[in-house]
Amino acid sequence: IGPDGSGNYVKMVHNGIEYGDMQLIAEAYTILRSVGECSNEELSQIFTEWNKGELDSFLIEITSKILAKKDTDVYTNTVPAKLLEGTDAKKDLVDVVLDKTGNKGTGKMTMKEAADTSIPVGTMSAALDARFIAFDKDTRVTMSKEFPIAGSMPKVDKAQLIKDVRYALYASKICSYAQGWNLMKAASKEFNWNIDLAECARIFTGGCIIRAKFLNRITAAYKKNPDLLNLLIDPDFKAEIKEREMSWRRVVSLSAAV
Repeated sequence: IGPDGSGNYVKMVHNGIEYGDMQLIAEAYTILRSVGECSNEELSQIFTEWNKGELDSFLIEITSKILAKKDTDVYTNTVPAKLLEGTDAKKDLVDVVLDKTGNKGTGKMTMKEAADTSIPVGTMSAALDARFIAFDKDTRVTMSKEFPIAGSMPKVDKAQLIKDVRYALYASKICSYAQGWNLMKAASKEFNWNIDLAECARIFTGGCIIRAKFLNRITAAYKKNPDLLNLLIDPDFKAEIKEREMSWRRVVSLSAAV
């Protein structure tokens, strides 16, 4: 990657991007489940289909598999692993998993670095906040009782909603990765690391959590213009953002309404 410290820094940013990716997928799932009234089986099929196109990635692939998994053959994370008792093959695993998560700290490190270098990383920051909220389940449950959802979910065109969420997810994903690359570029300049941003994208395609087909296009964008100001103004990515903008806006407006 570069001189001492650069590799660790790039891996830290990778983890921040990973936080954003997982939060975006979680929000796509929530919208389609709550507003679109999609079953887990339907959602598994939707994510499987998405994984055949521009969203092709490890995280989309495993999401489709998780949504199809029943509450059977579940093991502890101990060594050796033990089969859990009390499982129910009639239930979907995603509906019985404890909705509470922690973090290892790399997300927080990424936020601190972004603040120190004055680089906005809104997607990663929101994802970290969501983890903090999820972890504090007792408060979350209490607050939800004090502020129940008023009214019912709006009626929507299900097919259009699925398309809109797909487009919004991809547009948001581009923004999240752009934030990560901006942070790596700023650190490289500050510490004189001379990081090859195109090479970082290529490395991420092989065996990491955020590996995705569109990383090849990030590699191409930075090879074409190593001094690219922002991934969003690369001609190809800019065209994709514009193509998806109205779907993106509809999803944001719908989410604000519910």
